[in-house]
Amino acid sequence: QLVESGGGLVQPGGSLRLSCAASGFTLDYYAIVWFRQAPGKEREGVSCISSSDGRTYYADSVKGRFTISRDNAKNTVYLQMNSLNAEDTAVYYCAATRRPYVLSLRPATYDTWGQGTQVTVSS
Repeated sequence: QLVESGGGLVQPGGSLRLSCAASGFTLDYYAIVWFRQAPGKEREGVSCISSSDGRTYYADSVKGRFTISRDNAKNTVYLQMNSLNAEDTAVYYCAATRRPYVLSLRPATYDTWGQGTQVTVSS
């Protein structure tokens, strides 16, 4: 099971840090991705991190503003989001796949999903 937390309401230009915590299994051998879905829009891959070597990848829309990281000791993956704007408003989901070398933003790659956390950017 994956559980996201850290969402909320933030003003434009603000920051949030999302957490994706695993229970019942160890994230050490899993590649992790963050997706988001805004109302009326398709699900968008935001960022992912491999397990084997910690490589990361970002969608162009968040590059330079978001940072993904993992703390295997805490069995948690984070998404630090800075310089937020209204277009970042969405439900954010994390997902996992037990393939350590994967680095992909394709939803079909992942087989374990969290329930999501709402991020709202508004003044």
